Amino acid sequence: MARRVAHDIPDGSYVNLGIGMPTLVADVVPPDREIIYHSENGILGMGPAPAPGTGDPELINAGKEQVTLLPGGAYVHHTDAFVMMRGGHIDITVLGAFQVSATGDLANWATDEATMPPAVGGAMDLAVGARRVLVMTTHTTRDGRPKLLAECSYPLTAAAVVDRVYTDMAVIDVTPDGFVVRELVAGTTPDDLRAVTAAPLHFAADLAVLVPT
Repeated sequence: MARRVAHDIPDGSYVNLGIGMPTLVADVVPPDREIIYHSENGILGMGPAPAPGTGDPELINAGKEQVTLLPGGAYVHHTDAFVMMRGGHIDITVLGAFQVSATGDLANWATDEATMPPAVGGAMDLAVGARRVLVMTTHTTRDGRPKLLAECSYPLTAAAVVDRVYTDMAVIDVTPDGFVVRELVAGTTPDDLRAVTAAPLHFAADLAVLVPT
């Protein structure tokens, strides 16, 4: 999934990667592309994780993981980092999700599980402020419940913001007509996908097969 997301990030983009699975994208961006990573806790030009034993405990991303600063990178005030997000200066954000609706609503900060306390962080600001919102998630929950729904049942992070969803089964665009499947992972059939999706699916005329690498 991370490789497929990375393929869609243009050279020179300013990108914020959400906590968890989306952070994997930075590790697989093609080497011929320069991506400027933003972190809402106050970094622009964030680099990869440091080699073991060489990190600075005060240089962390929003997920409290140690990172590095690339040449030309900068530390900024927390407020300025949020102004970048809210002001439309971030080209792409890649976020995880608990649920995505057919109209592009995103729910990724609260569930009905008592063991998972709500944690919105900067997700609301990113979801409404980034120019393009990409969601990277498994197609179902661990117990097999669909994450792609006609309507979200969890509290919304933002309404009608998701542009594209990347799952372990497909690449799906959110359009005025609902979910449009652009690519299916090799070995997955349209019926397989319908069986684990709680919303109508449209399949692109040029539907492609995605072979994991």
